[in-house]
Amino acid sequence: MIKFLNYSALFILLVLLQTLLLNHIELGGLINPYFYVLFIILLPKETPKYMLLLLGFALGFIIDIFSNTPGMHAAATTFLAFIRPTVIKPDQRDLNEVNAQPRLSQMSISRFVQYVALMVFSHHIFLFMVEAFSFDDLLFTLLRAVISSIITIVLIIISQLLFDRE
Repeated sequence: MIKFLNYSALFILLVLLQTLLLNHIELGGLINPYFYVLFIILLPKETPKYMLLLLGFALGFIIDIFSNTPGMHAAATTFLAFIRPTVIKPDQRDLNEVNAQPRLSQMSISRFVQYVALMVFSHHIFLFMVEAFSFDDLLFTLLRAVISSIITIVLIIISQLLFDRE
């Protein structure tokens, strides 16, 4: 029950942080940090696939409502939830115990950074390609995805260093 409350609080906190603060950061159309993906990234390894998909859709849908982006974040976070079991890999040595959570305190730093980078880059590329909905200005769209991903990854790592104490 405590884990449920912790994840509920994290969900609400990330939605508020994203919609009230981070959605207003935009430098030249290139930097758009989407820190809310941390919720999907930090869910326990054993979270059922259907629950990942439902939570991913719900998270993206709520961000869409507050951001006035019809379905783009819902699609991107559902995609993120879909690829997560493949990215986290069932044979991951860092996360062998039951209900292990992919956190910096439970994984090696290199494995955690790889995991976060792959998840964030996948989300951002999907999101920005759906947003552009064409291959016009493909290089600009990819540049946006890469720069925004780097900023998001840095924010996630900083948050783990500051708040992940176990």
